[in-house]
Amino acid sequence: MRINDDLSKPVIVHASKLDWVASPSAGVDRRMLFRIGAEVARATSIVRYAPGSAFPRHTHGGGEEIVVLEGTFQDEHGDYPVGSYFRNPPGTSHVPASKDGCTIFVRLWQFRDEDRTQVVRQPGEGQQVAPRPGASNVSVLFDDGHEEVRLEDWRPGEIVSLANARGLEFLVLSGGLTIGGETLQPQGWGRLPAGMDLKATVGRQGAKIWIKEAPLLHPDVCRLPG
Repeated sequence: MRINDDLSKPVIVHASKLDWVASPSAGVDRRMLFRIGAEVARATSIVRYAPGSAFPRHTHGGGEEIVVLEGTFQDEHGDYPVGSYFRNPPGTSHVPASKDGCTIFVRLWQFRDEDRTQVVRQPGEGQQVAPRPGASNVSVLFDDGHEEVRLEDWRPGEIVSLANARGLEFLVLSGGLTIGGETLQPQGWGRLPAGMDLKATVGRQGAKIWIKEAPLLHPDVCRLPG
């Protein structure tokens, strides 16, 4: 399966308008944003857990990166409410579940082969840094020199510009913004190849954005099996 796999082209997906696709686990559905592969795949998705659902224990062969969008995501290590962020590097494992239901943003098989840093950020955690023009608050969730992940709050009505030397991926968590004539609401996702800067007009309610600055696919990305 291949979805939005041409990394040389910009892409915007209004994920909230996509149909849910059932996963192999009952009660766990997906909205697929990017995918290369079948069930084991390089993938970026919005995943919904019905109340009381769980996914079987699995090992992250190529790493897993998650942002909790709604409800509380859980595993045997703890509870992760809305706004939680974590990175499970290659070789880690867990049993993901949700007692009351949740929605998460997930990136799979996109870690560098040598990245073994596990990160768990509860809501509000992260390194506060000076906000860029148009932003009111910026929190760095992860930065290893190869990629930087941030949560940013953008002020209503502002025009926010981001230079893009490495590649950009972003997800609207709340509020809204307009990019190149496309109005993005929560679960609006986009990706821009290196050299294509981002210019966004923020909506009346402001916007909270998850942003990754990194190569869209690391040159030393973990190899898919087979």
